[in-house]
Amino acid sequence: MKTTNQLFVAMLTLLLFFNSPLSFAQDDAKRPMYISVTTTYWSDDYKGTPEEWRAIEKEYMEKVTKKNEFIMWTGYFRHLFTDNSNEVIYAQTYPNWDAIDKAAARNAELEKEAWPDKEAREAFLKKMNSAYTVYHSDEIYATMPGAKELEGGITEDMILYVRQNKMAFPEDGSMDEWEALHKKVFENVISKNEYAKAYYPERHAWGSDKRDFNEVIYVDSMCDLEKMFDKYMELMKTALTEDERKAYNKYFGHHGDYLYIPIRF
Repeated sequence: MKTTNQLFVAMLTLLLFFNSPLSFAQDDAKRPMYISVTTTYWSDDYKGTPEEWRAIEKEYMEKVTKKNEFIMWTGYFRHLFTDNSNEVIYAQTYPNWDAIDKAAARNAELEKEAWPDKEAREAFLKKMNSAYTVYHSDEIYATMPGAKELEGGITEDMILYVRQNKMAFPEDGSMDEWEALHKKVFENVISKNEYAKAYYPERHAWGSDKRDFNEVIYVDSMCDLEKMFDKYMELMKTALTEDERKAYNKYFGHHGDYLYIPIRF
């Protein structure tokens, strides 16, 4: 039986690992290092139409977001199957941690360039923000190597599936074991699953729960989502032995499943 100090060391080792990148190959020079995820909610008092909302957000994206050199990518997603039908997810990626603060300051500069008149600028921003309630939440995740990149862009029927894992920290676990098993799953299961069009792993960096390990997956349709799960189970049986599957699963506690529809502009 391990002593309390031994258990602490084992947990600390895993905590350090889950806040460190995996080592298997990927071009870090092109990969964004962080992603911010803002969860906001439609306002019941919004006076505009969906078309007006889309137009004003597109205008802001063209005049501000796309010109911000500290932001690598931006995406909007709306609720499909989550616990709140009013959810709107806004995500942005950054090349490094410093870029997060710099992006916010650069947005303010670009807003002034786009709408030099103060009253016009404030009116535009007030109208844009009126689509949402005053409450929102923010999380920042660190991206991880081992991504399966989306090819060909987002299509009209595409679904975004987010599996939010709550990591467990078993006293008999190790960084080497986790890394080897996850690498094996990525190479032999995720990469070979034709229904998973893209896969992006991300871990907690700043926010409410340091156990978070998210797996973000794009599929072509709801029908393909079920096929993706079936294919995953099929590939897992051949990729890992029964003992390896048990070892892999011990690093996971419970998880939550969320489905979103990408919003295209």
